[in-house]
Formats: sequence, structure tokens, C-alpha cells
Amino acid sequence: MIRIYGIKNCDSMKKAFAWCEEHGIEYEFHDYKKQGVPRDRLLLWCRTLGWKTLINTKGPTWRKLTPEEQDITTQSKAVATMMEHASVIRRPVVETAEGQLLVGFDPTMFESFVR
Repeated sequence: MIRIYGIKNCDSMKKAFAWCEEHGIEYEFHDYKKQGVPRDRLLLWCRTLGWKTLINTKGPTWRKLTPEEQDITTQSKAVATMMEHASVIRRPVVETAEGQLLVGFDPTMFESFVR
């Protein structure tokens, strides 16, 4: 079983859900909008992947941030920004039961990651 973190109505999330369903992959979904962003997970993801991997600088949420909010130079500021603006986190973030992490949706990567 994998856990998929993100926002339900995101196009990348919809693709990830559809891919899992087409391939018979069971998953548990954690919705940032309804359940919030788990700080302990963010810290783990930052340590494992680096905070720059997690922040989506191409999305509308990022563009709405002030220049001061976009001036992220440390992990602590990145985590605070992601906690306050969950939509700025790249999606999906996928965790396996073994603790492996994947960020973003790419069918080829999903194939090698969740099988």
C-alpha cells in the first residue's frame, strides 16, 4: 500500500489516481485541504529529498506569494511556507510502506516505484 499526499482536484493528482486504479495499486490519500499538511512529514521529506524538490515555483499559488514570501533560502522558511500555503507543495508526494518517496507524476517513474 502506498500513501499519496496532495490536493484532490489537481490534474497531476487525478493522473496519479487514475494510474493507480488502472494498475490495481492500492493507495491511501491524504488531502492537504481537508487534513492539513503534516509538519513531521514535511521535515522528513525535506531531509530526504531537499526542500527545493518540494516547492512548486510554477503554479498559481507561488505566483500569488509576495516577493518576500518567495525569498526562501532555508529549510525552515520552506517548511513554514509549505505549512501556510499547502498548494505550493509539488504533487503528488508518494510514500511507500518502506519509506521511499516520489514527487510528481510520471507514469514511467510510477511503474518502477510502486510495483
